Amino acid sequence: MTDANLFQLGIGLETGAHEEDTARGLTAANLDSVLESDREDHFIRRDGKVFAGTHLIIEVIKCTGLDCEDRIQTAFRRIVEVCGATLLHIHTHKFSPQGVSGVAVLAESHISVHTWPEIGYGAFDVFMCGDAEPWKAVDVLKEAFETPTVDVRELLRGEEMIARMSKEAAA
Repeated sequence: MTDANLFQLGIGLETGAHEEDTARGLTAANLDSVLESDREDHFIRRDGKVFAGTHLIIEVIKCTGLDCEDRIQTAFRRIVEVCGATLLHIHTHKFSPQGVSGVAVLAESHISVHTWPEIGYGAFDVFMCGDAEPWKAVDVLKEAFETPTVDVRELLRGEEMIARMSKEAAA
């Protein structure tokens, strides 16, 4: 591989970040610090729950424009803006004869898509932590792909882990 190919893959890029000590993990001993409301770890504390972020599984149905990389990238940028997120990188890939896969890497997590334009279906994931508002992405997708038909499922990522650790700590 050439240096240019390695650069494109992200190999050898210095980001200034250092590897985290992942050996410790979440334990009963450090659970209290995760549950503290004044932490700046971007965990979300809402309605008595603590979780890593909101992950929306969004299915757009009976829509147009799902075969256009530019339209998808524009929708990703609009979602970032409307949801109050921070865009780090977008990469999309156009398939032949049709379809697009793509990801927007965010400081708050990611947006991803895989499309089946031949049947008017797009599968989007919007996962955001911190103060970002991922539910605002739904209206952006409706408008961008000209459809009122959108199904959404919400996952509160990390919620089960925190709840399990809280039970174990209380026992």
